[in-house]
Amino acid sequence: MMKLPSTKPYLIRSIYEWCNECGYTPLLSVKAITEVDFLVDKIQNGEIIFNIHDSAVHNLVIGNDIISFSARFGGVAREVIFPIEAVKGIFAREVNQGIAFSENEENAKNKMSKKSETDAESKLTKSDRTKPEKKGKASLRLVK
Repeated sequence: MMKLPSTKPYLIRSIYEWCNECGYTPLLSVKAITEVDFLVDKIQNGEIIFNIHDSAVHNLVIGNDIISFSARFGGVAREVIFPIEAVKGIFAREVNQGIAFSENEENAKNKMSKKSETDAESKLTKSDRTKPEKKGKASLRLVK
């Protein structure tokens, strides 16, 4: 089976573009990982929030594998580079809307494929097949 490319970089780019079109400030939540030289004093709860608005960063590249940009932190220019996997979410500061990603997207995909394999292997027993499944009444509700 061919490995499908992750949708994560495409979703990040689309929320980033939406923020720009609406005049919002795009904020990127990134997991602080040891492989990346983050500003230690900016890390809170294991993550760092970057303002990636055009006025805050230069040379922003949201690639399929990495995100890179240059920005000033405390007046000091720095190059920031980290893998897409480290991104926890992207959202608009003004309206707090965007998208959050699961902690381990790849692990979740692997677990789902293993679960479906296990489910396929463990077929229902004969007694399970003869008992009708009880389901509740389906309903939709309008939430305002």
